[in-house]
Amino acid sequence: MRNVININQGWKFIREDAGLPDALPAGWQDVNLPHSWNAVDGMDGNGSFYRGTCWYARSFATPRQPLPGGRVYVEVNAAGQQADVYVNGQKAAHHEGGYSKFRADVTDLCREDGDNLLVIACSNELLDRVYPQSADFTFYGGLYRGVNLISVPAAHFDLDHLGGPALKVTPKPTECGGALFEIETWVTNGDENFTVLYSIKDADGKEVAGGCRPCDDTAIKLFVPRAKLWSPDEPNLYTVTATLQRRNEAYDEVCCRSGVRSFSCEPDKGFLLNGVATPLRGVSRHQDMLYKGNALTREDHYNDARIIKELGANTIRLAHYQHSEDFYDACDELGFVIWAEIPFISVMNPDPEAHQNCISQMKELITQAYNHPCICFWGISNEILIGGISQKLVDNHHELNALVKELDPTRLTTIAHVSSTPVKGPMHRITDVESYNHYFGWYGGKIEDNAPWVDKFHADNPDICLGLSEYGCEGIITYHGPNPQCKDYSEEYQAVYHEGLAQMIDERPWLWATHVWNMFDFGCAARNEGGVAGRNNKGLVTMDRKTRKDSFYVYQAYWAKDPMVHIAGRRYAQRAGETTQVKVYSNQNTVTLYLNGKVVGVQTAHRVFKFEVALAEGQNILVAIAGSVTDSITLEKVDKEPAIYVLPEFNERQEGVANWFKTMGSMDLEAPMEFPEGYYSIKDTMEQLAENEEAFAIVRKAVKLATNFDVAPGVGMWDMMKKMSPESMGGMISGMPDGFIESLNAQLIKIKK
Repeated sequence: MRNVININQGWKFIREDAGLPDALPAGWQDVNLPHSWNAVDGMDGNGSFYRGTCWYARSFATPRQPLPGGRVYVEVNAAGQQADVYVNGQKAAHHEGGYSKFRADVTDLCREDGDNLLVIACSNELLDRVYPQSADFTFYGGLYRGVNLISVPAAHFDLDHLGGPALKVTPKPTECGGALFEIETWVTNGDENFTVLYSIKDADGKEVAGGCRPCDDTAIKLFVPRAKLWSPDEPNLYTVTATLQRRNEAYDEVCCRSGVRSFSCEPDKGFLLNGVATPLRGVSRHQDMLYKGNALTREDHYNDARIIKELGANTIRLAHYQHSEDFYDACDELGFVIWAEIPFISVMNPDPEAHQNCISQMKELITQAYNHPCICFWGISNEILIGGISQKLVDNHHELNALVKELDPTRLTTIAHVSSTPVKGPMHRITDVESYNHYFGWYGGKIEDNAPWVDKFHADNPDICLGLSEYGCEGIITYHGPNPQCKDYSEEYQAVYHEGLAQMIDERPWLWATHVWNMFDFGCAARNEGGVAGRNNKGLVTMDRKTRKDSFYVYQAYWAKDPMVHIAGRRYAQRAGETTQVKVYSNQNTVTLYLNGKVVGVQTAHRVFKFEVALAEGQNILVAIAGSVTDSITLEKVDKEPAIYVLPEFNERQEGVANWFKTMGSMDLEAPMEFPEGYYSIKDTMEQLAENEEAFAIVRKAVKLATNFDVAPGVGMWDMMKKMSPESMGGMISGMPDGFIESLNAQLIKIKK
């Protein structure tokens, strides 16, 4: 029988390209897996992280099979971003792509007696042919999902195909209330002496269907009467087992959990699950944690899923790559509808080898994750037009979509458009459904711009199922104030933003899915804004999972089924002024607020309750009661609020925009823009503008004022932004002051190329 041996303990590691050792290195660092060498520098704010080749080494004894001809495999659950596997000095495998499982048959490299030396070289260096090329998150290096040895007899379920389980289960509900399970398996070295026994058991372990076939590639169909459907509210699971049998002896066995469900999307109805309209409302998730990087344990993954369930979400977009099998397992169990995608993001490399890497990563994702009932959507790219558009890019998308449909005709395909993607153009109607990443109210525009935009797109494109794949804003729990404003990075503005979006989304059930960006703060070594470097702070929960921001409770009020009430502003604990506003979030209709034991007021409202409160001197206790649930916080009245509540650069930036216009003097900013030949303009890319010191100094200042990003070659978000022009950026940042982009062009056209 198959023996899976976890070998996560007792590794040696060196954070340099030390080369292939011929013996277990005594001087290397002792580590256990999962492990990432960017667990600290991938998010510590130093502006860069180590990208190179590092080495892992471990000894292992050759596993034994009772029968001759057995095989031994090394299984790497993921290695960021490229890896080479060696056994006893001989290369066993090379893999490109940092998020999928791969295996190497090392049987012929193992010694019959004594220990073997297993060495794995990992690299997170940029390779032009490997995605992701450039993106707004840290590309962690390491063996961050662990390594196994697998010992199997000569006849076994296939271990050589794309890291897959050699078991493919497709359940379909039938009109009579049952379900038809189509099951495929693939066997290596099977012959007429072998059969495959199939069993389906329910959640109580009772067998509800069974069957047997010769060990060929022909699928078997098993019927489960009175099948229980899978849904977010009732995530019923069945266990499907395939056993390779030779007469009265079981040689190998594989199993998976599966769920019975049907789903579809309609432009005017949104998402339908098991025939019932089920608006998908949830979050996006990156798989990293504070000072762990992406080296998460199974418990870490399950804990993330439980926090998202606490929020009340029913869907998760797994950004921007294949996630751990542990997290898919958690989503199956807890009931989340999943959008799974590959890291085809931001910039397309026209190299045909890069497109082949896209194809291989998509094949691995679907092959390895096919059996998870939680997955309903395969995503083919994210914000890919940041790097510009070409016919080749469009063609590649059509090819990817066709590939997905060939590999898995049972699920829907989707795409996440960057905000500036034209509403008319060749990038639409490639996938089954579409979503946009919009940040109106943060990177540009106003919170109120979101509703008119989605309504107009829906009216103009009545055949397209539209969703929101990203929306959000930064929230840092140090910053507070009575008048929250865009780009002040305060917890209060983040809450105001999400109050507006949650209400807008609630009123539009035809949006097939909406995903908050992001559930958790995450590592992005290139970022430096809001006084917190090395991270994207748009999470509803802090990166260490310790603090749920007020915006978390906005969505809990809208989505959670259990009664809840939350008084916002508990970290805005010292307040000045005669009165202060106290907000309460609740999914109950009526809230009563008490101040120091006396009723302040009783309100009936929808999700957000606002009270004006006159605090007494010193500390004040506030209690909110909503039906059977209560919450309490303490606020202190002070003469002056702490200076740390305000981000210093917020006021500096506001002044900077005003000064920018003052320097323009009497320039007519409403005149048509000109683009004289031989001179710089807003149509030139950032990379082209960087060739001229004067031109780039002007553009760099403009970008800082407009976006709060500091861009320069080799600094910050340069890799993502270098192919963009100020004109294209202006299309993404629609809320810049009137005349800003015109004034920038007016300065650039004075500078000769």
